[in-house]
Amino acid sequence: MRRALELAANGPATGPNPRVGCVLLDASGQFLAEGWHRGAGTPHAEVDALARLSAGAARGATAVVTLEPCNHTGRTGPCALALIDAGVARVVYAVADPGPVSGGGADRLRSHGVDVVGGLLADEVGPFLADWLVAARLGRPFVTLKWASSLDGRAAAADGTSRWITGPEARQDVHRRRSAADAILVGTGTVLADDPALTARDADGQLLPAQPVPVVIGARGIPVGAAVRGHPHSPLIFATHDLLAVLGELHRSGIRHAFIEGGPTLASAFVAAGLVDEYLVYLAPTLLGGGRLALGDIGVAGIDEQRRLTIEHYVRLGEDLLVVARPR
Repeated sequence: MRRALELAANGPATGPNPRVGCVLLDASGQFLAEGWHRGAGTPHAEVDALARLSAGAARGATAVVTLEPCNHTGRTGPCALALIDAGVARVVYAVADPGPVSGGGADRLRSHGVDVVGGLLADEVGPFLADWLVAARLGRPFVTLKWASSLDGRAAAADGTSRWITGPEARQDVHRRRSAADAILVGTGTVLADDPALTARDADGQLLPAQPVPVVIGARGIPVGAAVRGHPHSPLIFATHDLLAVLGELHRSGIRHAFIEGGPTLASAFVAAGLVDEYLVYLAPTLLGGGRLALGDIGVAGIDEQRRLTIEHYVRLGEDLLVVARPR
């Protein structure tokens, strides 16, 4: 299963499809073939592995897959049926497919006499597939909220300046994470105040190969000459404050991971609505004071209403500290 997870990591980090790996073993447990999913419209991991064998060579084999084999026909056929037709006798998977359409592969396999075991190394594979799993369960993208602040929680000085609170190592980490997301979200206030390009760049300022789609949310107009209009992807502009509607439309367009960079107003709105799945908080060893807080009102009137988080891990980035946390 760990080899299958390694294979899955070869697939594209962005896009509507999960990254899946598969290893085929013969009846004695010896390696037969392996495969992974290379993106929308290409063979799924199970089919990719089966294609490397001659006809009949998979009969009686065991398929070890990071995700429950799919049970629907999209651009490709159902993997559960491909395994059945190949004569695979046993399927071991890590994480169940929560999709209302794509799920159910395990039941289909069992109905055809295939021995199925689920949950193997789910604690390792689950976090790897977290963005896709949330999108499949909830019908909206996995939402990452990022902010950089001083130790006293300020995102800017009293005059509104914020470049640069954190150091170059932290800023480069942000660009790497932007590049791994499908979309980057900001509010119109951030566009009008800072004129961000919303691109993902390397340490020399060059564009990284993968760029998130820029998304601007808010009722105010965006100037024709705004930097975001020069992004490699045409910006998606939503003149609304209905965050669920925006996320639903992004999901329908194939976006599974949304990265929020857009200032305290938009950040607070997402937190208040309970729509944040992951927090990236970059803390700089500095104090600013004043009222420019990283978050505004999030609907917490009393201490019993506080939004408790679970810290996943810390990362030291130069002089700064990244805290990665999830809602409890």
